[in-house]
Amino acid sequence: MKMYTVAVLGATGAVGQEMIKVLQERDFPVGKLVPLASARSAGKTVAFRGEDVAIQEACDAAFEGVDIVLGAAENDIAQKFAPAIVKAGAVFVDNSSAFRLDPNVPLIVPEVNPEDVKHHKGIIANPNCSTIITVTAVNALNSIAPIRTMTASTYQAVSGAGAGGPIELMNEVEALREGRTYAPKVFSHQIAYNLIPQIGGEQFEGYTSEEMKMQNEGRKIMHLPELKVSCTCVRVPVVRSHSISVSCHFDVPVTVEQARDVIARAPGCKLVDDLKNKQYPMPLDTSDQDIVFVGRIRPDLTDDCGLCLWCCGDQVRKGAATNAIQIAELLVKE
Repeated sequence: MKMYTVAVLGATGAVGQEMIKVLQERDFPVGKLVPLASARSAGKTVAFRGEDVAIQEACDAAFEGVDIVLGAAENDIAQKFAPAIVKAGAVFVDNSSAFRLDPNVPLIVPEVNPEDVKHHKGIIANPNCSTIITVTAVNALNSIAPIRTMTASTYQAVSGAGAGGPIELMNEVEALREGRTYAPKVFSHQIAYNLIPQIGGEQFEGYTSEEMKMQNEGRKIMHLPELKVSCTCVRVPVVRSHSISVSCHFDVPVTVEQARDVIARAPGCKLVDDLKNKQYPMPLDTSDQDIVFVGRIRPDLTDDCGLCLWCCGDQVRKGAATNAIQIAELLVKE
């Protein structure tokens, strides 16, 4: 088996660390791991397959001889190093939003549009976490009838804001228990025992940048250029795993039985839909694994051609790290 030199750009962050973990779990053919981070982290080590691997400072020269770069850094870092990565002959699988809507860059969810990987020109984009979870859950419905519109509300865990999110939630809970005040640093408001109905800045007609990703990225991934999505993104006091409530609308009626059948057989999905026995997707059950759980499938009472459902998935794994490694696996297969 051919072995590959794999770099992780942003190796010390939450997603970068998860990428290294998933590379081991999925037994990806890594001949050499190259962890890259800022100068202040250079010289520290990360554990990989029983060895301590030294972190290198990210610079243009660091990509020489690398086959695949897994990006777990912010937009500006991704944009800064993308030219050097492509010039070095590596393929850049980038988790930032820098290239997602670039028409020359494939945007991939392997269970949905794996064939698009063939069209890359050195860069492949990893979609937004909530988008990945949602399209994995609903894409099978397109085999019955194309989805025309969606109404979605996301319930996004604090870890989606980075490693500081869960720390802030726990600190606030402890402060409230002890009667102390705690000034939020990660979020704009207290998140403990609260909901914050804003993720991202305003982008279009009162919708935030996070909310517009569901439409713009969903169109590209599912090859539905006319898809319209109204989305509300909410930060909730859950540590890990995002949940999404979705109403899908079609040109023809789609029955609950049809939807359950195709979702139960869809790659990357697990049907958990038994209201009578209180069985449905929940964040606690979907954390630290890679399957999107789908349930609460029922008719949309406002639209004879609509269906409602509820899905949950681990946004650090399937919503980021695992999806990127699955893309790398497609590259290896190619």
